[in-house]
Amino acid sequence: MSNKSIALASDHAGFGTKKVIIEHLEKLGYSVKDFGCPSEESCDYPDFAHPLADAVEKGEFIFGITLCGSGNGISMAANKHQGIRSALCWQVELAQLAREHNDANVCSIPARYVSEEEALAIVDAFLNTEFEGGRHIRRVEKIALK
Repeated sequence: MSNKSIALASDHAGFGTKKVIIEHLEKLGYSVKDFGCPSEESCDYPDFAHPLADAVEKGEFIFGITLCGSGNGISMAANKHQGIRSALCWQVELAQLAREHNDANVCSIPARYVSEEEALAIVDAFLNTEFEGGRHIRRVEKIALK
């Protein structure tokens, strides 16, 4: 992809892993915007998920990566946006399938359940897997309400 801009957001539980992912992405040449949170101090994931989802939905970033303890809450918040297809990915294969079959544009990682190394492998798989299209197009087109 020509646009190499990635949006990231987390709550306090995902803060440390998010910092590792940001460093990794910058080494790979990606431009990264961190929508927060700014520390490990307790916070509310929707406060960071919604601005990220707005920006990805508007096309300002090719993908978003979100993290919270389970990955669920921040993914649910992002998925409230019609143009967002956030997938909970705790294994590399799930990240690949989210892209191949669902054209996911946000990868949600459960920071309390994966190691930093696993998180990086999930991110790499998500960013390097293309949408298959074909039979999956009609299904993806039915996700957003019209």
